[in-house]
Amino acid sequence: MAGHRGDPALARRGLGDPDPGVQAAALGALARLGELTADDVARALASGSVALRRRALDAAPGVRGRGSRSVLPTAVIGALNDPDPLVVVGAAWFLGERRHRPALPALVTTAADHADTRCREAAVAALGAIGDPEGLAAVLVALGGDKPTVRRRAAVALAGFDDPRVEPALRAAAADRDWQVRQAADELLDTSPDAPVPGAPQRV
Repeated sequence: MAGHRGDPALARRGLGDPDPGVQAAALGALARLGELTADDVARALASGSVALRRRALDAAPGVRGRGSRSVLPTAVIGALNDPDPLVVVGAAWFLGERRHRPALPALVTTAADHADTRCREAAVAALGAIGDPEGLAAVLVALGGDKPTVRRRAAVALAGFDDPRVEPALRAAAADRDWQVRQAADELLDTSPDAPVPGAPQRV
C-alpha cells in the first residue's frame, strides 16, 4: 500500500521488519516509488533472506543515482556466489544487461564451475551479451561439452563475439546431437553480418 500511495517513509520502515516477507514487499514498494538505492540493494544481497535477495535483483535494474554504477554492480558480482541458484541467475542477467566488463572473471568462473545448470546457462548468456574476447573461451567450452540447455545458450551467445574462432565452433555445433543446438548454429551460420539473429544478445 505504501508503494501505491506514495509513502516512501513507511515503505522504508518495512525494510527493518523482522518478517522476511514484509522486507521483500517493502523493497518492492521502494522500487515502485523510485526510492530504492544502490545501498538498499547491496544490504539486501549481503544479509537478506532468499526472498529479499531475489526481489533485490529483480528491482536492481531500475536503481539510479548514487552508487548505481559502482556500489550496485559490485554487490551484484558478489551475488554470483550466492547459495540460491535463482539469485545467481538474476545476478548474471543484470551483469549481462549492463554489459559490465569487470564482472568477466566471476562470470567465467560461474559458467565453468557452478553446479547448477541454470546458473551456468545464465553466465554464458551474460558473457555473450558483454561480448568481450576474454569471455569467449568459456562460451566455447560450454558449447563443446555442457548440458544441452547450456550448449544452446552458448551457440546463441556466440553472436556477441567478433572472433575467427566463432565460425568453426558454430560449424561443429551444427552437428550437435541436440537439435536445438544444431538449429541455433545453423541460424547463425545462415545469417548475414548485418541481419539480426533471433534470440541473440543485441547491442543498443
